[in-house]
Amino acid sequence: MKELFLEVITPSKTAYQGNIISVTIPGTLGSFQVLYNHAPLLSSFEIGTIKVVDEGGTVKHFATGGGTVEVLKNKVLVLAESFESPEEINLERAKSAMERAKERLKEKSAQLDVDRAQAALARAMNRINLGNKLSKTV
Repeated sequence: MKELFLEVITPSKTAYQGNIISVTIPGTLGSFQVLYNHAPLLSSFEIGTIKVVDEGGTVKHFATGGGTVEVLKNKVLVLAESFESPEEINLERAKSAMERAKERLKEKSAQLDVDRAQAALARAMNRINLGNKLSKTV
């Protein structure tokens, strides 16, 4: 099977590098899949799950906080705000973050940045959902 090269970079590290068969990304207008010989592309993506099928055919899922993706000449470069495997997700921390975000949204104070609180809630829920999927498959 023909392969692409995927590199995922977050603000703190290079989170993934390797040959893959496909990657599915949560685009701003819906998820999209990148395969070998995909047309050049530059896009943003949202909070959600990135699905990677590695060169051995293993499917891997990662929680992401959004970012940008570039596809060019069978190389996929993902610049992500965050990129976490289910094993890296601390479910207790994600649940605490979700509760904090819910409380902030309930308060509705004048200083509340609603968009920021909603994004924090979405990130926490995304981590919880992916973390729970792992615990059900183990």
